[in-house]
Amino acid sequence: MLNANNINIAKFIPPFPYPYNKKDAKEFVKSCIKHSKEKPRLNYEFGIELKSEKRIIGMISITHIDKFHEYATVGYWLGEKYWKKGYMTEALRELIIFYFTKLKLRRINISAFAENKASNKIIIKMGFKYEGTMIKHVKDKATKKIHDHNFYGMLKEDWNK
Repeated sequence: MLNANNINIAKFIPPFPYPYNKKDAKEFVKSCIKHSKEKPRLNYEFGIELKSEKRIIGMISITHIDKFHEYATVGYWLGEKYWKKGYMTEALRELIIFYFTKLKLRRINISAFAENKASNKIIIKMGFKYEGTMIKHVKDKATKKIHDHNFYGMLKEDWNK
């Protein structure tokens, strides 16, 4: 919960409240449990564990799975103390493998606020293709600021290359 209670994280994740308190954490865990029991399952939330500390340092998720169209959306966040150490790149790589091999989906959708340079950089580094920007598309819950939103996609055949 401590990693989540950070304005530098919340300002880039639309539904994230700030401050992030115990009640928010409990509601999130409750929703994860609910999602894990859905049939068919439409969402997967994974904790990113730093093995050396034996603690969760962030989250990565697959949401809005559409089995007919064979795509879903990926989202993530990481505690600020753990930025720029390669952890999110590693987590995203593993999630993409799970996504294409276990879920057998054909396309990944992912987005980032235009001003979130670090997130856009990771997305491009992982091989996602920029597909456009929606101007003044999203208001984040933490700051109430409206953001331009960059959208990216990856096809299974591009990942396999």
